[in-house]
Amino acid sequence: MTLKNKIEAITLKAKKASYQIAGLSTEKKNKALLKMARILNKNFSFLVKENEKDIKAGKRDKLSASIIDRLKLSPKRIKEMSMCLREVAALTDPVGKSIKTWKMPNGLKIGKIRTPFGVIAIIYESRPNVTSDSIGLCLKSGNSIILRGGSEAFYSNRAITSILIEATKDILPENVIQIIPTQDRKALDYLLKSDKYVDILIPRGGESLINYVAKNAKMPVIKHYKGVCHVFVDRYAKFDMAVEIVCNAKTQRPGVCNAIETLLVDEKIAKSFLPLMLEKLKAAGVEIRGCKKTKKVTSWIKVAKESDWYEEYLDLILAVKIVASIDEAIEHIRKYGSNHSDAIVTENNENASNFLLRVDSACVYVNASTRFTDGYQFGMGAEMGISTDKLHARGPMALEELTTYKYTVLGNGQIRE
Repeated sequence: MTLKNKIEAITLKAKKASYQIAGLSTEKKNKALLKMARILNKNFSFLVKENEKDIKAGKRDKLSASIIDRLKLSPKRIKEMSMCLREVAALTDPVGKSIKTWKMPNGLKIGKIRTPFGVIAIIYESRPNVTSDSIGLCLKSGNSIILRGGSEAFYSNRAITSILIEATKDILPENVIQIIPTQDRKALDYLLKSDKYVDILIPRGGESLINYVAKNAKMPVIKHYKGVCHVFVDRYAKFDMAVEIVCNAKTQRPGVCNAIETLLVDEKIAKSFLPLMLEKLKAAGVEIRGCKKTKKVTSWIKVAKESDWYEEYLDLILAVKIVASIDEAIEHIRKYGSNHSDAIVTENNENASNFLLRVDSACVYVNASTRFTDGYQFGMGAEMGISTDKLHARGPMALEELTTYKYTVLGNGQIRE
């Protein structure tokens, strides 16, 4: 069988499975999720062993430290993956949930209810935990799933998928969960043309991957684009709060999309705030690339280039710019940002409201770290990723975002005149 035929067979099987899982009871779905959670914990030695193959290959290929960190499956992370599945099991099943009902003068009762998409294909890079999170969310929302992880996490993704399929074969319909079993790039191209059976495609990863998928896919795409995230420290900010938020947003886990890449500081406080802030970041190992005004305040930093304002470093590097006002900060975010997550630190309610209203990002914060842009942190159990699109979903994409809707119309013999 050719690779093209193999991919077509996978998508056809997923479509047939989607008809079965759409009607699966909440009880059975939760039973499968809880069994998945248990099996992950029981098999952590196997998962770590398979993950080590990817880690060794990544080091051999000289992947960055931040990518290696994203790849790594420690017992702690496996436990977190298990917990996410338990959290998803505890959430309300969105399938069949009523959005709205009304009655027409002719007696027709019309309902708008949530229903699964059908087949969801996810294309992703680096992070093996995405595998179990995506499986859990698609299962609970009544969709079948096709996984196509990056080659750098091939062994980890295959191991996670295999044990979850094996653990639930007596509960779930066959082929509800499938993984593309090859690293061949042509498999991706064939998948992108499988609009006959794949209903929605979700890419998450680097800019080149997202652009390639969006350009070549034949089915609807919900993009999970890069995170060029900002913190703006307003002239009315509390310095100690601002320092803690910026440090957390940059250093707590720099290799993820909700870590900040640019710090904007109001010129009224720059001379007093920046030395304190930048010394703290320097001590944490952060490389600073600042504008010319920032260089005058703190001479030891590197001078930023125009390209730095667009950059998603995913590393301990931070671009810093002094701005004249909140208006300039917002304009900078509009020009260079990626509509992901942006924050203001301020004690001024008017400026906070202004920032919330005018910054057009999926998640906008006041006095909090951007690192909270996460389905689990938002109480959603897990996420498929952070959508930077406006249709059909935006921000953390969890259970409700993995459903569409349909109308139910109940009558008692009405005909149209």
